[in-house]
Amino acid sequence: MLGKGFLLTSKITYVTLSTDEGVGKEYEAALERLRHDLDEYYPMYIDGAEVESEDGEFEHRSPIDTSIVVGHFQKGTSKHARLAIEAAKRSLEVWNVMQWQERVRIIRRAADLMDKRKFEIAAAITYEVGKTRLEASAEASEAVDAIRYYANIMEENNGYTKKLGPGAPGEDCRMVSKPYGVWVVISPFNFPFMLANGMALGALITGNTVVLKPTSEAPLTGLMLYKIYREAGVPKGAVNYITGPGPEFEEEFTSNPDVAGIAFTGSRDVGLRLRRKFLANQPYPKPMVLEMGSKNPTIVTASADLKKAVEGIIRASFGYDGQKCSATSRVYVQDKVRSQLLTMLTSRMKELVAGDPRRKDTFLGPLINQAAIERYTKAVEDAKRSGATIVYGGHVLRRRPPQGLLCGA
Repeated sequence: MLGKGFLLTSKITYVTLSTDEGVGKEYEAALERLRHDLDEYYPMYIDGAEVESEDGEFEHRSPIDTSIVVGHFQKGTSKHARLAIEAAKRSLEVWNVMQWQERVRIIRRAADLMDKRKFEIAAAITYEVGKTRLEASAEASEAVDAIRYYANIMEENNGYTKKLGPGAPGEDCRMVSKPYGVWVVISPFNFPFMLANGMALGALITGNTVVLKPTSEAPLTGLMLYKIYREAGVPKGAVNYITGPGPEFEEEFTSNPDVAGIAFTGSRDVGLRLRRKFLANQPYPKPMVLEMGSKNPTIVTASADLKKAVEGIIRASFGYDGQKCSATSRVYVQDKVRSQLLTMLTSRMKELVAGDPRRKDTFLGPLINQAAIERYTKAVEDAKRSGATIVYGGHVLRRRPPQGLLCGA
């Protein structure tokens, strides 16, 4: 539900992306601009300063075609995590004592910058994680809308300061919400910009400071987010950007007493491990926000509009190749319409185009990495061994740009 007086201002919708030629041209122009800026070397940013790692860089390649090098990013270590946490703690003296109205103004400025650069952000999402133009552009616009929505919510709630009734005659009682402190934000590959933004936004707008550690599958979009927040006016140290393999940071994130909270989106196994360590290693229980995988069924009854049901199943199951935490993973169908739905679903699946997500007609792009392809093939083999019938698909597509990752279908 939208807050009172709040309007969605983004013009990026399913309809405009599908039909507006101007929108498509802007996206394609952004793709071309980014193509000339690939294969660059990038630092980390701690307390506003560029930082390079003594351990060197790691190379990030595009799942669209693994001959495309998106960029070279720093192999950060626990030392860099500790320095970033220290910087974030120092910056609390500036950021969390700032009037909440000023924080809202700065965060809204970030939304304006994102809105102006949404196609550049979408192009980076496409190159980094293989999202189609529809998925990538929608994600960039969703980040803009999220900021404007929560800025509005802050105003509606007066910065979460509320006047209460008197406890006794003559008392003036107020409820005042205070920031926790330093938050570690660990973001995933499947919504690399929106989810990094959502977690960082929630911390920053309420006066906390952030150490942003994006997935190594999408460090460029994480860097774009960092730079936007800094350009908008978030002070140095209030947001920091570090990159590298997760295990290098895990111990520091969970055991450093200056970490006030962790926001994580990713796998169930990693999320639960972080929770156990954070509970065990901290001097007292501290908050964690964990979004992990789950099962999401679609239920189709005999009274359903089957055409709409098919389209809903297709989009929910195979949008971004099913690599979303919200992806439909099971379909329960009433016996009376099972055969008809299966026929319609198979027919619609055959119309989907799998291939390069930069192309307008592509619906299914590449899986994120080789490990994902191996999980896909294993799942298919497990299904066959258990007696399942593969009605359509169930194999790895062999057509490709040379050296690229393959699509599951």
